[in-house]
Amino acid sequence: MAFMPIFSVAQETPEAQSIPEPKPIDHIVAIVNEDVITRQELDEAIKIAINRLQLQGIQLPDHHILQNQVVESLVTKRIQLQHATEVGLSVSESEIDETIHRIAEDNKLSLPEFHVALENDGISYNKFRTEIREEMIMARLKEREIKNQVNVTEGEVDNYLKTQDTSAIGDDEYQLAHILVLVSENMNSNQIQQRSERADMALAKLKEGVEFAQVAAEFSDAADASKGGILDWRPISQMGPNFADLLAPLQPGELTPIVQSPSGFHIFKLLGRRTQEVPTVIIDQTHARHILIKINELTSENDAKLKIIQVKNRLDQGEDFAELAKLYSEDSSATSGGDLGWLSPGDTVPAFEQTMNKLLPGQVSEPVQSQFGWHLIQVLERRSQDISLDRRRQVARQAIRTRKSDVVVQEWLRELRDQAYVELRLDDE
Repeated sequence: MAFMPIFSVAQETPEAQSIPEPKPIDHIVAIVNEDVITRQELDEAIKIAINRLQLQGIQLPDHHILQNQVVESLVTKRIQLQHATEVGLSVSESEIDETIHRIAEDNKLSLPEFHVALENDGISYNKFRTEIREEMIMARLKEREIKNQVNVTEGEVDNYLKTQDTSAIGDDEYQLAHILVLVSENMNSNQIQQRSERADMALAKLKEGVEFAQVAAEFSDAADASKGGILDWRPISQMGPNFADLLAPLQPGELTPIVQSPSGFHIFKLLGRRTQEVPTVIIDQTHARHILIKINELTSENDAKLKIIQVKNRLDQGEDFAELAKLYSEDSSATSGGDLGWLSPGDTVPAFEQTMNKLLPGQVSEPVQSQFGWHLIQVLERRSQDISLDRRRQVARQAIRTRKSDVVVQEWLRELRDQAYVELRLDDE
């Protein structure tokens, strides 16, 4: 059964499994801080890269170039995992189990079938699990850095939407292929000139008709180089104004000139363009208020229930809901008479929402328990609300965040690399 996991793992042919071959003595090809990368690790990673390129029908670059790219990717990965250990970031076994279960479901396989599929493709389950763990850790590490450094203000969202409404560029989605020749802050002018010449060589090959994926595999320093440099579909506005102005006039198949940014030298190829539409979104909303008695060290579950029942009896006798909320509710909404404003589906916990949805306007619920304590809920009114503008702002906010995140992650990885002690020993072989 052919199986393509989301993370590539080195595979062995049946012949290689059945006929043992003498193994050369392993040795170190790179030192990364206090860790090492061995020739066996590098060879395995090179096999993975070659397999991926061949599956995509991409002509393999020169072995020396491919080896240098792969060893650099291993170094970057090792640095990230070391940093994760330093900051105490990890993933639990149960989280890995959940991820593997989801991968199996995505491939429409049960877990036992998934294990068999891995074995049939010559993939070690333990190796696969390790790859999953490392990819999860690196993803969380990047998200941690993004969370610390990326903030999107309402003013930025306003400006984004205003530009989108007035710009001739529009906000179509683009699929691009990308080549990035990196530069770093500690490079001198001669080194930057060499990187610029490398980008010139890549563009020259593209103009000669060499496949973009092949040139990306040979010249690009981006993480997606061995995958042909193909980027996911994204709104053009997410690319930033400088890139957007260059990309907007392109027709599918056309190239940009070399574009310089703080990260390095870029070349883009437009693969496709499609219209991005934000549909009209109408949802049912409920205006509600509540009284909450919390369960804590001082108030047991039984005491909280007795207290909420007493408040309910007073409501049944005609006392004012808002006044009782101000007196007894232990929620931050107490000062406004328990008013929670307009609630959309998913805004409250399931136990609260399910009870609220069954009430008629003006009706007060019986005591209902959630993880926060005991509630009395009253529905004031209901409405159908068009949240298309909210949805549009949400899309804009995500586009801005993604654009900022790309820059932050690239800069962060460069800083990690510059701060690490890295000694390559490929020339010693």
